[in-house]
Amino acid sequence: MKISNFMEISVVKKDDKTLLLEFKDESFTLTNVLREFLFKDENVLEAADFQEHPLLENPKLWVKVEKGSPITALKKAARNALKEVEQLKKEVEKTLG
Repeated sequence: MKISNFMEISVVKKDDKTLLLEFKDESFTLTNVLREFLFKDENVLEAADFQEHPLLENPKLWVKVEKGSPITALKKAARNALKEVEQLKKEVEKTLG
């Protein structure tokens, strides 16, 4: 299932408390950033990103929450990552002109 026009993200597994996504043709870097921001959410019990084989497999992201929805936690992590990137952009522009 394609859930984004920006990139192809497939839902591998989903229930009330867990979510496993696959990011087609994306780098491990993206899932690593999302995992780091998921860890900052107190409702997230587990967050992991993995790739069985770097040349043959797409990266996957696993989320398990104690409270709330794993989708809500992922959206929050993505928003927070974007905020940090925007702040970095401002600092670079300020420093470099």
